[in-house]
Amino acid sequence: MEAILKRNITYKGFYVRMPETDMDFFQLFAKKMGWRIDKKQNIWDKYIQNSPQNVDLTEEEILEEVRAVRYGKM
Repeated sequence: MEAILKRNITYKGFYVRMPETDMDFFQLFAKKMGWRIDKKQNIWDKYIQNSPQNVDLTEEEILEEVRAVRYGKM
C-alpha cells in the first residue's frame, strides 16, 4: 500500500538556509521523513550537466537575448 500512496504524491522543492550546526539534525529528520536533500551546488551541477552542449546560436544572438532580458526589448 505504501508504494501506491507514493505514486500520488506531488513533490515540491525549496531552498533553506540554516546554521551549519543544525545540518546533521536536519539531514537525519529528512531521511526519516523520506525526503531527499540536494545541496545548491549539486543542483547547479545537474543543471549544467543536462544542458545542451551544441546550441545553434551565435555569440551575438545570445548577447542580444541577454540584453533584451536585462534592459527590455531594443
